[in-house]
Amino acid sequence: MNAPEKTAPQSADTSFDDRVAEVTRHTAETQITARINLDGTGAAKLHTGIGFFDHMLDQIARHGLIDLDVHAVGDLHIDGHHTVEDVGITIGQAFAKAVGDKKGIRRYGHAYVPLDEALSRVVIDFSGRPGLEMHIPFTAGSIGGFDTQLTYEFFQGFVNHAGVTLHIDNLKGVNAHHQCETVFKAFARALRMALERDPRMAGVIPSTKGSL
Repeated sequence: MNAPEKTAPQSADTSFDDRVAEVTRHTAETQITARINLDGTGAAKLHTGIGFFDHMLDQIARHGLIDLDVHAVGDLHIDGHHTVEDVGITIGQAFAKAVGDKKGIRRYGHAYVPLDEALSRVVIDFSGRPGLEMHIPFTAGSIGGFDTQLTYEFFQGFVNHAGVTLHIDNLKGVNAHHQCETVFKAFARALRMALERDPRMAGVIPSTKGSL
């Protein structure tokens, strides 16, 4: 008698299948497409027309292990405000779509990241409640043509549409480039922790309410 054929074990939890999303946002000011894979390798294709901003988005991909593809055409003849803000909105919408019902994720993430004299801390909660507390005493108003005030606009757009609570603190820093880069790297690392699969919470929404 032939032995029964063995089959590969099937996971009962499919909440992490295809954690990918694509969102397109067109307004009179910007035309943006963002694609993400939350379980990627850190690959990035970025074109916003603002070189330093692309560099910061690359930190999110690389250190968050998130595949990120962003193409933006904006009214840069005015300034970078609409482009940066709308990229934050579009990426936030893509995150909300990709993460789904949040079953099995760790939900909370935090990271400290240094770069030479600069040090930043970021804490995130995929709470479903938008909230941003950001304290970065930038030592310069511009970095490579990027207005440092737009850092706030990016993260505000992101939290409003991803539905997360986000605390950002630059604890030390003299060089504005270092200050900004430590913030984006810490943000990426906090994202990676919060979105990580928790094997002890498979199929469970990490909230006493039963929903997020």
